[in-house]
Amino acid sequence: MGAIRDRERYLCHQCGEVNPTVRNRGRIDLMNRLCETCWNILANEMAIADGATAAPRPDPDPDDVSWIEPPNCPKCGSLVRKYPTSYDRWVDLATVELPAKDVPEPFRWRLTRLPDPFHVVTDIVAVRVRGVDPLPGDPVVPAHRMMCPYPDES
Repeated sequence: MGAIRDRERYLCHQCGEVNPTVRNRGRIDLMNRLCETCWNILANEMAIADGATAAPRPDPDPDDVSWIEPPNCPKCGSLVRKYPTSYDRWVDLATVELPAKDVPEPFRWRLTRLPDPFHVVTDIVAVRVRGVDPLPGDPVVPAHRMMCPYPDES
């Protein structure tokens, strides 16, 4: 009986294969139990659809005590905020919040605080606003590519 339960623990919900890399995926534990390969395929597809294709922030040097400034957009030079998404990819967001009525639906993001088991905020992730539309006056954080004058240049 125990062997059957162990098999279910390592069963990928996407491909149906038994794999030791199977675990709950995503920063908000709402994703299925997926193997590493299926997770990367799914997360990359979501990132492309959402425009979350930014490079991750570099890890700060623990010995460096200087202030960390937000990075600049390499195309337009304005400040951006880099945040991890709920599916472990990164997105560049604008530095201001705007009412939802002023931001087209594909560019709406919200910042969510993730507490640890002791209810201390340990991380902030960006979550795409979808499903239920926010009220017109609700604040959302627009993706930087909406505000960038050069979004498609490389």
